[in-house]
Amino acid sequence: MRISVFGLGYVGCVSAACLASAGHEVVGVDVNPLKVDLVTRGLAPVVEERIGELTAEAVRSGALRATTDVAEAVTSTDVSLVCVGTPSAPNGSLSTAYLERVAEQIGRALAAGAPAVTGTPAGTQVTAETSETEAPAAGTQAAGAGRHTVVFRSTMLPGTCEDLLVPILERESGLAAGTGFGVAVNPEFLREGTSVRDFFDPPKTVIGELDRASGDVVAALYEGLPGEVFRVPITVAEMTKYTDNAFHGLKISFANEIGAICRALGLDSHQVMDVFLADRKLNVSPAYLRPGFAFGGSCLPKDLRGLVYAARRADVSVPLLAHVLPSNDDHLRRAFELVTAAGGRRVGLFGLSFKPGTDDLRESPMVELAERLLGKGYDLRIYDANVSLSRLVGANRDYIASRLPHLGDLLSGSAGEVLAHADVCVVGCKDPDVLDALAGAGDRVIIDLVRLPDAAARRAHPGYVGLGW
Repeated sequence: MRISVFGLGYVGCVSAACLASAGHEVVGVDVNPLKVDLVTRGLAPVVEERIGELTAEAVRSGALRATTDVAEAVTSTDVSLVCVGTPSAPNGSLSTAYLERVAEQIGRALAAGAPAVTGTPAGTQVTAETSETEAPAAGTQAAGAGRHTVVFRSTMLPGTCEDLLVPILERESGLAAGTGFGVAVNPEFLREGTSVRDFFDPPKTVIGELDRASGDVVAALYEGLPGEVFRVPITVAEMTKYTDNAFHGLKISFANEIGAICRALGLDSHQVMDVFLADRKLNVSPAYLRPGFAFGGSCLPKDLRGLVYAARRADVSVPLLAHVLPSNDDHLRRAFELVTAAGGRRVGLFGLSFKPGTDDLRESPMVELAERLLGKGYDLRIYDANVSLSRLVGANRDYIASRLPHLGDLLSGSAGEVLAHADVCVVGCKDPDVLDALAGAGDRVIIDLVRLPDAAARRAHPGYVGLGW
C-alpha cells in the first residue's frame, strides 16, 4: 500500500520506517526540512532502538522517502497517516492546532486531485437502466474504491475527529467523508525506547472507523501482526489511548505510594509487590475493571482507611490512596443525583447487600443510597432475595439497625411488589427475578447501577439511564 505519514517525530518516524520495512511504499511528510533531509539521507530523526537500521534500509531500498510537499504526498498515496503532536496547555486543554493545519492541507490536496465525478455513493447499484436523475452526484465515490483514506494516529480527545477534523477535511476538499474519502482513528501504543518492538508485537490494534471500508484499509496496514484487533466507533478509539495512559499513571503512582509506606514501616516494597503481582485472578486481571456502582463491604473501606491512617502516622503523603474513598463516595453521589433528577418520589431499590450472592450489608453503597433517599423524603421499597431481617445477626444486624432502623418496613417479598410501587427503579443486582420483573417496567425510569444484560438495547428507551455507560 502507498502511505503518506504526516509528522516525523517519534510516532511518525517509527510508523513510517516499520511500515516501509513491512513492504509498504511510504512517504514521510514534515514541515521541518531538517527532519526531511535526515530521512532522505537514510538517518532517523529520533534516537530509538533499531530505528536507525530500519530507516537506512527502507531508504536504501526505495520503500521510504520524505518530503515537505503535502500535495505531492497525498496525491501519490492511498492513505495518509497523521502523527502530528497534540500538546497540552498549562491548564490541561488539548492543542489541536497541528491537527487542524494538517487536515486543511490534506483537504486541499484532495480537492486538487479529485476528478469531477468519482463514482457512486456506497450502496448504489449501477445498471444499464440507471437514469440521469439516479446518477451519482459530483464529488462522491464508491466506498473504498480508489478513494484516499485519512487515518489519525495522534492522541486526541473523543469527538475531535468527527466534530472538528472531518468538517475541516470536507470543507477544504469539497468531498463528503465516507464517500469522497475515508476516515479512521488508529491510536498508537508505542513506548519510547521499545517502540519498534511494540509496533511489530502490539498488545492490541484499535481501529475507529467512520465506515467499514475505512476500517478495512487500516486493518490491511497491520495484517499479520499479533494481538487482538478492535474495530470500534471513532470516539471509542479516541478514548482508548487516554484510558490506557491514565491507568499506567495510576499503576505507577499506586506502586510508588505503597513503596513509600513500606519504606517508612521498614519493609521491602519489592517483596510486597512480588506477592501482589502473583495474583492473576484478582490483582493483575480484568477483575474490578468494569464500570459499575461504588464498592463497599467489610474489607475494602476498612482496609483503605487503615492503610491511609498508617501512612499518616508514619508522616508519608499518599494522595492517591487517600482519595480512593472520596472518589468512591463521589460515584455514589452520582447515583443519588440520577434518582433526584428522575423526578419521581416513589423509588424501588433492587438489591441491598454490598455484592451479589451475600446478605452482608456492612458499608454497602446500596444501604448508603437508601439512607440518603429516605433522608430526602423519598417513598422507598426494597427487594433483595438474599436479605431477610430475621436472618441478620451480629455485626451485620447491628450495622443495619444503626443505618436503616426501619428496614423491616421497607423490604418487600418480591421484585414484582417493588416494581408495582415504583416510579423510579434503581437496579443494584442482576438476580433472575429482578430481571423478570423489569421486563414489565413499561415507561418507568430505570437507573442501572450494574449494567443489565440487555443494557445496550435498553439505552434506546427514553427512561433508561446507565450510571457509567
